[in-house]
Amino acid sequence: MARTIMRFTGVGGQGVLLAGEIFATAKIKAGGYGQKTATYTSQVRGGPTVVDIILDDDEIFYPYANDGEVDFMLSVAQKSYDLFKDGVSEGGTIVIEPNLITPTEEDRKKWNIIEIPIITIAKEEVGNVITQSVIALGIANNIMNAIDKEHLKETMLSKVPKKVHDINLKAYDLGYKYSSEAMGK
Repeated sequence: MARTIMRFTGVGGQGVLLAGEIFATAKIKAGGYGQKTATYTSQVRGGPTVVDIILDDDEIFYPYANDGEVDFMLSVAQKSYDLFKDGVSEGGTIVIEPNLITPTEEDRKKWNIIEIPIITIAKEEVGNVITQSVIALGIANNIMNAIDKEHLKETMLSKVPKKVHDINLKAYDLGYKYSSEAMGK
């Protein structure tokens, strides 16, 4: 596998940092290198947040994504989308929560924008909005094929309390389902 660089953005409290940690840990457990670098604004809860995830079979010497180097971004907040979208390479994929983000026509020409109602799925189909980060995990891994699906699931379960394993498995599988539909798989 070549180097994969992903970015999750949102606002503080949405769980984007956990998703980054799960990806990095899973890659390390699989025998590769994984690095997550998080950036918060001064307002932690409610302020824009971003986590960049670098996954590689070779050692990572610089843990930050340069502008134009990000292959994939997932965003669930307009202010974070606007702040961090320019780091995505031209032609790269950006998954957005369409109820919260409105990309410009220029954005649609520059990037492959996929609309998946992540928060609605978490609320209505899983029954717990906190699972949106696990839905995002399933979406990102399905689109990027970054890590073996079962290996990533196992790592995710090791990071959440046992009492919420069932809803998180459901959320992960829904992320795969909706991203497959969006890509016509």
